Amino acid sequence: MTYVVIDNCISCKYTDCVEVCPVDCFYEGENMLVIHPDECIDCGVCEPECPADAIRPDTEPDMEQWVEFNRKYSEMWPVIITKKDPLPDAEERDGETGKLEKYFSEAPGEGG
Repeated sequence: MTYVVIDNCISCKYTDCVEVCPVDCFYEGENMLVIHPDECIDCGVCEPECPADAIRPDTEPDMEQWVEFNRKYSEMWPVIITKKDPLPDAEERDGETGKLEKYFSEAPGEGG
């Protein structure tokens, strides 16, 4: 099992999760985070820390696509271990549907 970040993180990018991760397996894109599925130790401490409920175990239905999505971008983006402010529209975008198609950016974040 591993944990993955799903589309509700897009345009929110809360980083509460990165501070509690004991193995630093979060990676930062321009407008979301991902978890490297091969680095995650399945401890689950990040899941309750996410205000947007965007972290899920891969054992939930239909998570295969998110495992591959997280793997792909964790290999392209820089690691993030420090909490940062969420994106300006985070509260407004939290829970919005269709965020992957509307807002996702493949650009890397700053990391740190």
